[in-house]
Amino acid sequence: MRQASMAALSVAIILTLAKAAAWWLSGSVSLLAGLTDSLLDGAASLLNLFAVYYALRPADENHRYGHGKAEALAGLGQALFIGVSAVLIGVHGVDRILHPQPLGAPALGVAAILLSLLLTGGLLLFQRHVVRLTGSTAIRADSLHYRSDLLLNASILLALLLASYGWAQLDALFGIAIAFYILWSALSIAREAAAVLMDQELAPEISERMHLLACAVPGVLGTHDLRTRMSGTRWFVQLHVELPSELSLGQAHTLCDQVEAAIRAEFSRAEVLVHADPPSALKP
Repeated sequence: MRQASMAALSVAIILTLAKAAAWWLSGSVSLLAGLTDSLLDGAASLLNLFAVYYALRPADENHRYGHGKAEALAGLGQALFIGVSAVLIGVHGVDRILHPQPLGAPALGVAAILLSLLLTGGLLLFQRHVVRLTGSTAIRADSLHYRSDLLLNASILLALLLASYGWAQLDALFGIAIAFYILWSALSIAREAAAVLMDQELAPEISERMHLLACAVPGVLGTHDLRTRMSGTRWFVQLHVELPSELSLGQAHTLCDQVEAAIRAEFSRAEVLVHADPPSALKP
């Protein structure tokens, strides 16, 4: 996760410098959109880097559930950065439609965008690998807006090529369309981060699978009140298991441990808390 955060920040810095030079020489609204997005990508990735370092700290006396929700807070910060960039790009695109200007140095702009596509594609592959390993909310949010960057840069490339063939007005229109797409990406990131902060349940199919795993332990009669939530890379799971009334305390404890082990064997990110109930506890 730390490596992915550092890689994202490095890519954002390189692309900001390349797009700044290309925009300064060309005046392209689409390139300005890409430059603004890369600037805010850098700020968001820096925020993300600090959040990941904090989120990976072990639990302490004041944070017994760990520091994982720092990732979701970083996701909200990223959504804010990206939303602001969308508004700025849209405003500049409208101004360029009202006051058109010719583009200069399109070849430099094309070279900058090709570099962006190459670096962003490589970063996305690395981030996908990290998310698959860790399930990190912060890296997933970072990956989402870099995925939108990939489409953004492809759109900028098309706009620059069309502008070089005399369709200069399309540059501003592409910039406005890109702004709307960036805004949609920001809302998607904000929704995902809010779901973590509000302790939204994991997907129903995951809860159902945990129920089946618990019930498959010999001696378990059933489960109820299964609750789940996510914090950073960790899943917190609580459930009640129904056990035969004649079991001793030691036997019941052993079965609870087996239920916890069965769930963690398939979902290694889960921290499981099991409460034992006799069947009579379910009767009114």
